[in-house]
Amino acid sequence: MEIILMLAVLVFLLCFILSLRVAYVTISCYWLTPRRIKKIMEKQGVHGPKPRFLVGNILDMAALIRSSTFKDMDWIDHNIVGRLLPHYVAWSKQYGKRFIYWVGSEPRMCLTEIDMMKELLSSKYCQVSGRSWIQLQGTKHFIGRGLLMANGNNWYHQRHIVAPAFMADKLKRNMEYIVQCTKQMLESLETVFKSGQTEVEIGEYLTHLTADIISRTEFDSSYEKGKQIFHLLTSLQHFCAQSNSYVCLPGSRFFPSKFNKEIKSLKMEVEKLLMEIIEKRKEGVEIGRSSSYGNDLLGMLLEETQKKRASGFRFTLQMLMDECKTFFFAGHETTALLLTWTVMLLATNPSWQDKVREEVFQVCNGEAPSSDQLSKLSLLNMVINESLRLYPPATLLPRMAFEDIKLGDLHIPKGLSIWIPVLAIHHNEELWGKDVHEFNPERFATKSFVSGRPFVPFAMGPRNCIGQAFAVMEAKVILSMLITRFSFTISEKYRHAPISVLTIKPKHGVQIYLKALSP
Repeated sequence: MEIILMLAVLVFLLCFILSLRVAYVTISCYWLTPRRIKKIMEKQGVHGPKPRFLVGNILDMAALIRSSTFKDMDWIDHNIVGRLLPHYVAWSKQYGKRFIYWVGSEPRMCLTEIDMMKELLSSKYCQVSGRSWIQLQGTKHFIGRGLLMANGNNWYHQRHIVAPAFMADKLKRNMEYIVQCTKQMLESLETVFKSGQTEVEIGEYLTHLTADIISRTEFDSSYEKGKQIFHLLTSLQHFCAQSNSYVCLPGSRFFPSKFNKEIKSLKMEVEKLLMEIIEKRKEGVEIGRSSSYGNDLLGMLLEETQKKRASGFRFTLQMLMDECKTFFFAGHETTALLLTWTVMLLATNPSWQDKVREEVFQVCNGEAPSSDQLSKLSLLNMVINESLRLYPPATLLPRMAFEDIKLGDLHIPKGLSIWIPVLAIHHNEELWGKDVHEFNPERFATKSFVSGRPFVPFAMGPRNCIGQAFAVMEAKVILSMLITRFSFTISEKYRHAPISVLTIKPKHGVQIYLKALSP
């Protein structure tokens, strides 16, 4: 009896200690640490809007964004900072270039000073800064801990594992797939055009095309096999965009809410489909049908799951699936949006469309471009860069300090997130000139002009986008083939309404009128 009583007391004490530990961690996370960071930054002259308990400034931000995006824009105006980042515009006017705001209990400092931005994104701080807890929680069911969301040593190892898939020789070998898939899309457009339909929503075609390309080049799967995954990931993307409203409440991720059930259900469906692709590849090696897992991204990742590194890092099956989700999504989303916005810009600027078409004809002589010819398409490159400046894939670039660091004249305490408003920097009149909101590819004509300005559509430094060379190469091929087969103008149905759902998207798509060109 005494032994049972002693065990009961021991269990009670353990539960009590555990409860105290949970309570301390919760209080520290939601109250003590944020207050400490707030005081440190205020002493350095960095202020911001007053946060509300638990939710911070989320409700203020949501109200501002809802108000700014409630209506479509009256005309095609590229000045979209106030529309997509209204909180940045309001708070930077009130508190200056440096200000601090709160997403739940997470303090975020806005940073637009170029030298400090470059220092933060350099190799100096790449291991001691990264994604915050709120970001990781918000995307864990979407892309998990793939390269985009990895931190520290995991990021270092994952970057080195994935890097060979985007080397120059691999990119050249992918040209054939890109050209082949683009020809199929152009044939679809021609079929539609010959049927008498001259107006199309080009974004849908370009999204299908880039999804097909990433499926074939990196996963040896056609778009027909992968489209269900893309559909589910798109749904998960929308859930992820809403997640900040949920993760700011203690323990909310454990609630059996409809939101949590739906997002977990979608995640399970995606991973089930991915496992079918993975198992099929593994089966080919196990039964002797093939001698390796393949030399595409999926094959390389599967090879890594069989290795044990001296450092102790192990590339697990869950990491493999998270990496697949990351590249399935990012591999087509970024390029599809770049293409869609570029087509919109060329459709509304016919003189530049004619210039690019003439250049492509001169360089490629009416054929699909080769990898060697792409570097000669300088005008097309200028147009793509201007499109990325006006409509960068992501509006913000985040980094959290995992330890105390010195950044310029500021002491950045551990736990402070720094958010770089890429869209605002790309639209800064002081940096880019009075025509900053106009489509002017000529600004990219000289390297000296751009080199002194922060052009960061794919971030910069060691943690820049690993697939940026692939994305730009793909965009050049597709645009050069499209522009020599069709001329296009913007449709009267087009409504300019950029929105941000992790990436900048046209709310209603991009409708254009097509006109077939003579061979």
